[in-house]
Amino acid sequence: MLKKLIKKLSTLLSIGLQKQTKALSEQIGTVSAIEQINIGLSYNLLNQNNAAPSPFNSHGFKVYSQHEEDGLIWYIFSLIGATNKQCVEVCAGNGVECNSANLIVNHGWLGLLFDGDAANVKSARQFFHNHPSTRYWPPTIKHAWITKNNINQLILDERVEGEIDLLSLDIDGIDYWLWKELTVVKPRLVVLEFNHLLGPERSVTVPYREDFKAEFTEWGSDYAGASLNAFCKLAKKKGYRLIGTNRYATNAFFLREDIQHKWLPEVQPKDCFQHPRAIFGIEKRFPLIKDKTWIEV
Repeated sequence: MLKKLIKKLSTLLSIGLQKQTKALSEQIGTVSAIEQINIGLSYNLLNQNNAAPSPFNSHGFKVYSQHEEDGLIWYIFSLIGATNKQCVEVCAGNGVECNSANLIVNHGWLGLLFDGDAANVKSARQFFHNHPSTRYWPPTIKHAWITKNNINQLILDERVEGEIDLLSLDIDGIDYWLWKELTVVKPRLVVLEFNHLLGPERSVTVPYREDFKAEFTEWGSDYAGASLNAFCKLAKKKGYRLIGTNRYATNAFFLREDIQHKWLPEVQPKDCFQHPRAIFGIEKRFPLIKDKTWIEV
């Protein structure tokens, strides 16, 4: 009788937490550190009670990320845990809008952030230096124009190597070539921006040029980066699997193959382009760049 009662209470609690988690995780707005901790605990309790997972990109929320990447990253690490809480971000902008800031500010992670714009680096240093959560130990922020020839050494110069928890890569350009060359760190999770205009089937990237600069239209960077399929092929070679994208199909999440979780299975590129913005990009924006130089990989 007691066992049945405990099981019933556990089920009711699980259902309640599932509803609460869904409501919080669908927010696109600031979610406090304590709310994030509660969300993480809810994920684990639901997992322990064998609850069915909701769709990957339904767990997003925005704190410092461009879209809802903060929530998706938190979802993943709530399930797989962290090791050294070390993150490296290539092209972190001004620090206020990037994929590492939430972890650094709200959860005490250690960060190594790069950006090629001196003004961005200055702003980022001021932001973390002035924030009460990071003023005593802000992340390392370096000004550098990163190429495939210097990416490994730049990271090594800051005494970062081996396993880290997170790599975020978003330079609107030669991202494919940088990840291909990167060997000095072995991230558990890689988050990178891909060019959704190229759709799910093409396997192409912009050519490698150290001075490459994206070409923008009113909608964003159109001639830049690589297709999701190109990154998936590279990921396989490096020992990673695609576990999902954000809802707009602009950022992809690759988990290292030795890290398994039943809620984080491999997905296919064709399953990641349902949002109207992605469809609009393929149908309306791609024709504007289809004749640009693309390298098949």
